[in-house]
Amino acid sequence: MFALRAGQGRRAAGVPGASSQADRFVLPRWLRRPVRLFARLGTGDFVPPRFAATMATAALFAVTGVYGTYVGGRMLEVAQAVTARTGFAVDQVRVVGHRETSEIDILEKLDLTGWTSLIGFDVDDARDRVAALPWVEVASVRKVYPETLEIRITEREPFAIWQHDNQLSIIGRKGNVIVPFTGGRHADLPLVVGAGAAERAAAFVDEMAKYPDLAARVKGYILVAGRRWDLRLDNGMTVRLPEAGVDAAVAALLRMEREQSLFKRQLAAIDLRFSDRLVLQLTPEAAESRQADIANAGKKKSKPEKRI
Repeated sequence: MFALRAGQGRRAAGVPGASSQADRFVLPRWLRRPVRLFARLGTGDFVPPRFAATMATAALFAVTGVYGTYVGGRMLEVAQAVTARTGFAVDQVRVVGHRETSEIDILEKLDLTGWTSLIGFDVDDARDRVAALPWVEVASVRKVYPETLEIRITEREPFAIWQHDNQLSIIGRKGNVIVPFTGGRHADLPLVVGAGAAERAAAFVDEMAKYPDLAARVKGYILVAGRRWDLRLDNGMTVRLPEAGVDAAVAALLRMEREQSLFKRQLAAIDLRFSDRLVLQLTPEAAESRQADIANAGKKKSKPEKRI
C-alpha cells in the first residue's frame, strides 16, 4: 500500500504523461511488510501487539544470556546440554578389536556422562586418550548418529617376558615394555633375561628358530655381559653359547644330542664356548654320585686279595 501511494503522489505532481525511473520502482514482495511497518511507526499509526513489551524483555534476556555464555567460554557446554536433550545423547558405545584392554578402561578414557552429546563430542581428543592405554597401538573413534560411539583399536603383540633385576615385564618385538607381567595366559612366552636383552631378543630368537628341535625346548634366553647368550632348557639345563660362531656350536650340539642323548643325562650345563672341546657340568646329585663311585672304586683297589 505504501509503495503504491508513493508512486501515485509522484505522478500527480509531475507533468501529465511523463514517467521517470523512480515512478516505475516497486519494492520486492518480501520487503513490503517491513517497510510499511516502519512507515506506520513514523506516522504514529502503529499499535503494538499485546504482550509486546514482555516478549521484547524476554528476547533481551535471551540475547544477554547467549552473549554471556559465549564470553564466559561455556558455549560448548550449553550446546552439549541442549543437543543431548534433543535426542543426540551418547547411549551406546561399540568397542572392536580389544583382547587385552578391558572395556571399562576404554569407557573411563572416553569420560562420558549420562548427557554427553554426540554432536559436540571431541573424537580426536578421545582417540588420543584411548591410544594412551598400555596395550593400545592404534585407536580410532567414530560417531554413528544419532546415539552411538564406535571405538576400534589395534593392540600391541606380546613377544616375550623380560626379566631385569627383580622386575618382570611383557615386551613387544622391538623391546618396548607393554605392561608388568602378572602371570596368566602370557606365562608361556619366552623369558629373556639381562640388561639390553629386551632390544636384542627378537633377532636372537629368530636365529634360534632355525633349529626347531632346540628352540622347542628353550624356556629362557639369558644375555651375558651384553656379549653372548645362554639357553635355559625345559629340563633346567643351561647351554652356554660362544660369542661368535653360534651356528657351528649349535650344529655340533644337536649332532651330539642325536648320537649321545645329552639332554637326557644328569647335566647342569653344556659349555660350547671353546672351539676345541666340549665341557659338561654335572648336576650336584650326579657329581655326588660320581664322587661316591670313584671312592668305592678306590676302596676296592686298596683291599688285599685273599689267597687260598
